[in-house]
Amino acid sequence: MDSLTQIVLGAACGEAVLGKKIGNKALLFGAIGGTIPDLDVIVGGIIHQNKIDAMLFHRGFMHSILFSVLAAFFFGWLVFKFYNTKKRIDTTSQSDWVRLFFWSLLTHPILDCFTPYGTQLFAPFSNYRVAFNNIAVLDPLYTVPFLVCIIVLMFFKGTSVKRSIWLKWGIGISSVYMLFTVVNKLYIDSVFRSSLAEKEIEYYRYSSNPALLNNILWYGIAETKTGYFIANYSLLDTKSSFINFVELPKQRDLKPEAYQDIKDLAWFSNGYYSVYKMEDNNYQYNDLRYPLLDDKDPNSSVFKMKLFKEGGRLNMIPFEPESRDFKAAIANLWERTKGI
Repeated sequence: MDSLTQIVLGAACGEAVLGKKIGNKALLFGAIGGTIPDLDVIVGGIIHQNKIDAMLFHRGFMHSILFSVLAAFFFGWLVFKFYNTKKRIDTTSQSDWVRLFFWSLLTHPILDCFTPYGTQLFAPFSNYRVAFNNIAVLDPLYTVPFLVCIIVLMFFKGTSVKRSIWLKWGIGISSVYMLFTVVNKLYIDSVFRSSLAEKEIEYYRYSSNPALLNNILWYGIAETKTGYFIANYSLLDTKSSFINFVELPKQRDLKPEAYQDIKDLAWFSNGYYSVYKMEDNNYQYNDLRYPLLDDKDPNSSVFKMKLFKEGGRLNMIPFEPESRDFKAAIANLWERTKGI
């Protein structure tokens, strides 16, 4: 999920492990631990000159269980050596710090698993991306109450019972909301399947995920032999059905057989993608797991990138939407969420 959410969750882990011993410092170190996996964005850019490789590095090994274990021992040992000075001798143990970093590191990729983006939890042994698709990468209803509880507990002493109570409230409220999104996902999938049957669409797989910022508006995509059918549904709609189905062609102006980079991007998108040749002889890659900004334009994907040939393979320019397009998309999102 977004960086702020991971910071809050990491801080909560730090508080749970060391809050009674070192107070608000536990929140700080937990937040640092919760941020470390996302540093793979920087690490990937350093290791890989190719932008596709750098993007695929994100949510890879540094988001795995193995990394959480190894990094917990390393950072636990490192921080303990610096923290355990004369003034603070024996106030904490190395095992305390290992446990703090283990939980703050591990909860990060686990939380990411609930998003459509997914994460390679079992790397390097498997590149399978775990993605439950039940919550958006940015959802204020999960983050804000959690954040408020963490901020409030900061004003109490480390040994205060009230500090523990506010921590439990923060974890409890966010967990209950996450459980709601899981149940909601199961319901949405049943609605999508029935909607496809009602439209007599013959498909062999499908996917659904919530729109950005909420768990009310959902986007569904079903794959057929020749293309994809997309539609959306709001819990506030008068009818329990996905509406306005739009068919998208399986456009493949660059073939996976010709470029390993297309195979890699297709893996990244779980096979829901299209590639269009542009007027400048470059190509646009659309990740169709995410909605279109304009249902009438198959190239208006929220998640798209420009591809170009370089040195016998492909490279990319990440998509950066114009501010007016982003504002219009948010406005349309809000209107559609209110239901039809």
